[in-house]
Amino acid sequence: MRSGAVLETLIGLIVLAAAGLFLFYAQGQLDEGPGRSGYAVNARFNSIGDLARGADVRVAGVSVGTVSDISLDTQTYFARTHLTIRSDVEIPEDSTAKIAMAGLLGGSYVEIEPGGAMEMLEAGGEIEFTQGAIDLFDLIGQFMSQRGTSNSDSSASTSP
Repeated sequence: MRSGAVLETLIGLIVLAAAGLFLFYAQGQLDEGPGRSGYAVNARFNSIGDLARGADVRVAGVSVGTVSDISLDTQTYFARTHLTIRSDVEIPEDSTAKIAMAGLLGGSYVEIEPGGAMEMLEAGGEIEFTQGAIDLFDLIGQFMSQRGTSNSDSSASTSP
């Protein structure tokens, strides 16, 4: 066997071992990550946009949990989200949950705005006040249609 082939085989084994260690580390982070050891609460939204399982749940921009499941409530046709909140974070009962975007190209997440109630949500509780995702293309379409009508109104009023 050539020494070059032995060297290539050895480098390949090192790369495979490094990849295996990385996967082992990543799995450990997923099992112990934020939201894995906490309590579950629910929230219903009229629209979730591109919110996905595993998305962040944030309070004041700080990640405090994850979206653990999304399903359709067949009675109300609202999207029901199951949120796992870290056990060291308490959420007041009158809090509001809304779906926000991390940026124009970023993903969606659930932002919780804490209320002022003294009672806290318990495990299995539901956030009653919600605001669904805002469709960016609808907003742009509404803006463009308003500009179009205002331009045609102004041109009609200036003609002799």
